[in-house]
Amino acid sequence: MQKKKQTFSFEIFDSAGELEAADAALLSSAQQATQTAYAPYSRFRVAAVARLSSGKTVIGTNQENASFPAGICAERVLLSVVSSQATQDLIQAIAISYSNETGKSDRPISPCGICRQSLQEYEQRYHQPIRLILGGLHGKIYIIPKASLLLPLAFTSDELQ
Repeated sequence: MQKKKQTFSFEIFDSAGELEAADAALLSSAQQATQTAYAPYSRFRVAAVARLSSGKTVIGTNQENASFPAGICAERVLLSVVSSQATQDLIQAIAISYSNETGKSDRPISPCGICRQSLQEYEQRYHQPIRLILGGLHGKIYIIPKASLLLPLAFTSDELQ
């Protein structure tokens, strides 16, 4: 028998004031963009804002549907928008924030499993790590060096060979 251990490191900041200016601005954009999410059922608004290699930013927000759970998460909306632009302008970092209308928005949240898979595949497809900046409307912030760290033992296109 062989035993393996897989771990990863990430940074924790107490507030946005501790972040580099570019990261703080990206997180602020995500916090503001939560208000454009369409979440009339869960009242849990999520926004993902990407900084592209050109410096341009792109926004995605969750979009719910009365035919629950037919909605789509902010992260996958964002990836769809960026991929649909058919440019070589790659995602360098994504800030993800949320506004919970029925509770607190004071700690980082992490992408769901489907979004983790989608982020991992984007990284693999473009050979480009995506830094994740995770934070609520206030409170601690996590910075994860690359999205694929959130999905150890991922199912990838390699398995289809």
